[in-house]
Amino acid sequence: MKIIIGSDHGGFDLKEACRTHLETLPGCEITDAGVFNREAADYPKIAHKVAQAVAKGDYHRGILICGTGLGMSIVANRYKGVRAGACHNLFTAKLSRQHNDANILVMGGRVIGLGIAVEMVDLFLNTPFDGGRHQLRLDQIDH
Repeated sequence: MKIIIGSDHGGFDLKEACRTHLETLPGCEITDAGVFNREAADYPKIAHKVAQAVAKGDYHRGILICGTGLGMSIVANRYKGVRAGACHNLFTAKLSRQHNDANILVMGGRVIGLGIAVEMVDLFLNTPFDGGRHQLRLDQIDH
């Protein structure tokens, strides 16, 4: 599975922890879209990189992390075919996949602890989309 991950300065530490975890998973090819330090950075630049790559089909999934997860999700969801879920716990990470077929997980580096974030990444990568009535609802999004 090809995964692209990115953050701004507010999500840098969480991104690094998640990237390190992803690198241990068999069959995962990881691309780090930045940032690469804690210096102030504009979240839209990174969100655009990741969302464009997922929208084009270059990556199966994306992960975005900013301070709250809200800014990144707003930018990413502007791309046709991107379903970026701003998730704050295990339940929302799982349901973002099961019910919404989310292809980008968005988290807040100032909201979520490292241990929970890694578990959320695993749930996001391993939870299948339920389809059925949920697909009917997704079909109503892009028209």
